[in-house]
Amino acid sequence: MESPLTFDEVLAELSRALVFGIHPSLEGVTALCRVLGDPQDSFASVQITGTNGKSSTARATAALLGAQGGVVGLYTSPELERYPERMEIGGKVVSDEEFARGVSAALYAARELRGADAVGTDTGFTEFELLTAAALWLFRERGVDAAVLEVGMGGRWDATSIVSPVVSAITGVGLDHMAILGDTVQAIAAEKAAIVRAGSIPVLGPGTVGVEEVFLERARSAGVPARAVRPDGDPSPVDEALTVRYSVVRRPDRPGGQTVVDVTGVHASYPGLAVGAPSYQAANVATAVAIAEAALGGPLDLSASREALGVLTFPGRFELVRVAPPILVDGSHNPQAAAVLAQAVREAFPEGRPALLLGVLAEKDARGIVAALAPVVSDIVITQPVSRRALSADLLAEVVEEVTGTPPAAVYDSLPDALSKPIPGASVGLVITGSLTTAGQARQVLREMG
Repeated sequence: MESPLTFDEVLAELSRALVFGIHPSLEGVTALCRVLGDPQDSFASVQITGTNGKSSTARATAALLGAQGGVVGLYTSPELERYPERMEIGGKVVSDEEFARGVSAALYAARELRGADAVGTDTGFTEFELLTAAALWLFRERGVDAAVLEVGMGGRWDATSIVSPVVSAITGVGLDHMAILGDTVQAIAAEKAAIVRAGSIPVLGPGTVGVEEVFLERARSAGVPARAVRPDGDPSPVDEALTVRYSVVRRPDRPGGQTVVDVTGVHASYPGLAVGAPSYQAANVATAVAIAEAALGGPLDLSASREALGVLTFPGRFELVRVAPPILVDGSHNPQAAAVLAQAVREAFPEGRPALLLGVLAEKDARGIVAALAPVVSDIVITQPVSRRALSADLLAEVVEEVTGTPPAAVYDSLPDALSKPIPGASVGLVITGSLTTAGQARQVLREMG
């Protein structure tokens, strides 16, 4: 390979690719990987899709697999603050230099294929195609034994579908990205079901209730037996021997508190798995156990699994970034995720209601997000993240007044402006949410403020 570009140079190239979004085809990433020597064939892969919970499930799966031995790569999206966050090896974010090497390899492959039209044209490669190829190349170069890949969107045409996964997991299905994936949960489920293929073990997370048959039919067509994850006592769409059960035995009662969950897997039982996260993460932990068991074809080491989950963090997912008073950032960006966040707020603040700082992207269901969160917070303050896709603060303020009947306590045009001012009700606590963009930028602003 030619000398790698610098970190700043690859960022500039990626910024040129952003405009052209999505290609409904796997031809681009397939061509890139072919030039790179098909790195995806050098390790076992797990592919995880879902409207909500897929990042957390992917992170927990990588932690569990790594705890059993071997080197595990993790590919997630989008980043909260910086591109390299999308790629982890052995539980650590890759360095800027490694990231630049991977993206350089993908860019050189792109130029070999399409010359000057490789990036920044309507026939050029997308940002996600380049990043996916870069991650797979870097995982091979670093000698990973397995890679956990979070699907960017849908599944059928997602660049991560270049792999032949040993496990294909679906955390759940909700109405999101409807302009691209379809306007019904059945249509969206069909797009996600495309990751289930011959040779993979499908795992149906708790959020697939109501659309199980879409995935089971796909599994039958592929000739693979599905596993399902369900709470204790709930009906399962598969044989009980292939059902992973879980129950929450302790819920947090403060920001940053622990959830303890008992999981009964296909191969063994795992009592007392503790994570420093709200109880909604119990479903994701149980799904990760199901995935890890399926990938390994046997039981997990209980002690190692407990240790790995005990130190696991979920960046941007009800993440406690300041303790006194508590400030939490969360990437919830649709009504389904906002409803889950609302339950986490109820748990963490049993004796009071925190304030809410909200910034939403224009294509999202802002009304649904506000309706889900308004009952569990005190004052609502509006802001606007730095993004060409952001809903303006003034328009979001109008939504808040329409939904709640009361105007927001304050409206700020930027996160730095909002966070530099006293926020009404924040003495109890502050939850910052509405999008991953908002969560990531809030983390950065708070860190810079000290």
